[in-house]
Amino acid sequence: MAISFSGNAKAEICRNFPAKPCCALAQCFGILLYCNSFTSSGIKIITESRDFALLLPKLFKKTFNLNFDIFPSVEAPGKLIFQIVDEEKIETIMDAFGFDAADTVALHVNLPLVEEECCKAAFLRGAFLAGGSVTDPEKGYHIELATTHKSVAAETYMLMHESMGFYPKSAQRGGGQVLYLKQSELISDFLTWKIRIC
Repeated sequence: MAISFSGNAKAEICRNFPAKPCCALAQCFGILLYCNSFTSSGIKIITESRDFALLLPKLFKKTFNLNFDIFPSVEAPGKLIFQIVDEEKIETIMDAFGFDAADTVALHVNLPLVEEECCKAAFLRGAFLAGGSVTDPEKGYHIELATTHKSVAAETYMLMHESMGFYPKSAQRGGGQVLYLKQSELISDFLTWKIRIC
């Protein structure tokens, strides 16, 4: 099966494993806030990227010292689904981000966790890996990040503006929030900035 332009971009990002614990935590934060489901009752991450699927278990082991409860073989066809359903594991993860698993109604970007420039880049890497896509430049320039959390989209907008000087557009789609860029030079800067800083 041919790998898409978006898949190649994610593969390139996955080659940069975060060396510092703070960056590993920030990258996991981006993944979880932009993944399919991150609640007190369970975590579900769905991806078609084999590179991301190989990275995920290593990243969560390094950051939280835990394994996924349900995970696929990267050789399996189609979409790959990773899940955590154990309550203690979920509590450990939420606590690492300053959330109370029993009393968190709405998720948000805990800004002290992404205060350093390297952690901002790591957060955006995670967000792109879990909830991002980019089109082939030959077919038109478009990159987007999609999340189901309205406050997360607003705070990511501010983070991108403060760190990179970007003003991403925003839209609602299917009950979720999407941030997107269309200018070719901004898309190039976004991808290379995320890869460069670790």
